[in-house]
Amino acid sequence: MNTEALSRVQFALTASFHFIFPPISMGLGLMLVVMGLVYLRTKDPKWRQLSVFWVKIYGIVFAMGVATGVVQEFEFGMNWADYSRFVGNVFGSLLAAEGVFAFALEGGFLGLMLFGGSRLGPKLWLFSIFMVVFGAHFSALWILMANSWMQTPAGYTIAQTPAPARAVMTDFWSVVFTPSFIPRLLHVFVASWTVGAGLMLSVSAWFMLRKRHLDLARANLALALPFFVLFAISNVFIFGADMAIEVTNNQPLKLASMEGLWQSTSCAPMFLLGWVDTATQTTTGINIPCLLSFLAYQDIHATVAGIDSFSPAPLPPINLVFQVYHLMINLGVVLAGSGVLAGLWFVWKRRIYRSRFVLGLLVLSVFLGEMAITAGWWTAEIGRQPWIVYNVLLTANGVSPILGADQVLASLGLFIGMYALLFVLFLYLMNRRIQAGPEPLDETLELSSLPDTFRDVFRKRPLDAGPASTHHDAGLKP
Repeated sequence: MNTEALSRVQFALTASFHFIFPPISMGLGLMLVVMGLVYLRTKDPKWRQLSVFWVKIYGIVFAMGVATGVVQEFEFGMNWADYSRFVGNVFGSLLAAEGVFAFALEGGFLGLMLFGGSRLGPKLWLFSIFMVVFGAHFSALWILMANSWMQTPAGYTIAQTPAPARAVMTDFWSVVFTPSFIPRLLHVFVASWTVGAGLMLSVSAWFMLRKRHLDLARANLALALPFFVLFAISNVFIFGADMAIEVTNNQPLKLASMEGLWQSTSCAPMFLLGWVDTATQTTTGINIPCLLSFLAYQDIHATVAGIDSFSPAPLPPINLVFQVYHLMINLGVVLAGSGVLAGLWFVWKRRIYRSRFVLGLLVLSVFLGEMAITAGWWTAEIGRQPWIVYNVLLTANGVSPILGADQVLASLGLFIGMYALLFVLFLYLMNRRIQAGPEPLDETLELSSLPDTFRDVFRKRPLDAGPASTHHDAGLKP
């Protein structure tokens, strides 16, 4: 393999591994805010207990996300120097904003979130959680902004002097609101919320199967299930459909590759499963007639441009794009279906807690959700190849010119070993935390939710903190 191919494999490895964690941070964080609001409304201590449990899990996820995300910044300069030089005026400002505004905001309140449960009142602790979650979403917003510009570049011009040529921003708002940004932002956010709710469902269902922490698990499942169903269904049928329209309008070759459509076709079918033979330029499998035309143009008789319409344009790896796209679609439908099944079982039968089959499906929800969101990311990135900036800069022209294949191969081996160790460590920490389950609230944490007037009474010390002998109530001992 040459330097370009090895650099692409290395970036795919590091980016895909990192992408496990941000969706959980956003989704689990949102559910923590919901849980905190429920506690403030009900004052039921079980929600406080569950919040403490999930905050500790959030801390593990956040640490892994930071450790694996910093690597990307160095790869831009080391593996993709020509790309960084070309897009630095546009891409660099977006990444800088992500670091200055979003990450600083997220990290600034993280300590209060992780260690303030026993020191802050419920409202202030919830505020710190909200700010961390807001920071996580704000951070993702800038990253998605930069990636969307690579998919549908706008608001720039190519400056030829001084050499080498480079992209120069001419309109900040056109860069920010590039055509693919809003559909991509909503699609990723809702997918992340689905994964976060799925994690809560998965752990709660596992506790029920093991008959542990049953009261807490039932409450947690009842809270997370409606959100999971709402997010999963809306992401498939609303936000996913909007992304299909965006791809149709701005990247028609990617759309044709995603469906293995070789010839322009009226009433174009959408495949459920299949295989693309690039040698014979045919696609075989199970399909639904006219569905692709309807999704792309809301007209079953509309003509969808085929791959041959773009010849001799350079093509992405058609079969790989086809497979990862349909993996995303099928997993999304499975997630929505499992959520609906669990919801109907819960509403109609009132016996979800006794159905091992339904609980088993819910245990798998977070894993299927992570697979679906990663497959979607691969679809977006592989589908625009061989362009690193769509129709502007080829991937082959973005590689560092002085980088050797042996150097990339050596660093790739180090990354594989390091990330394997990190993944084992992550699974070990998560398993230990989940196996331990929610811990009983200690006295300090329980009392932190009480008004100041009553805390001293429960601690059995004078209200005025003065000597016991001078207090008007001799029954209160220090």
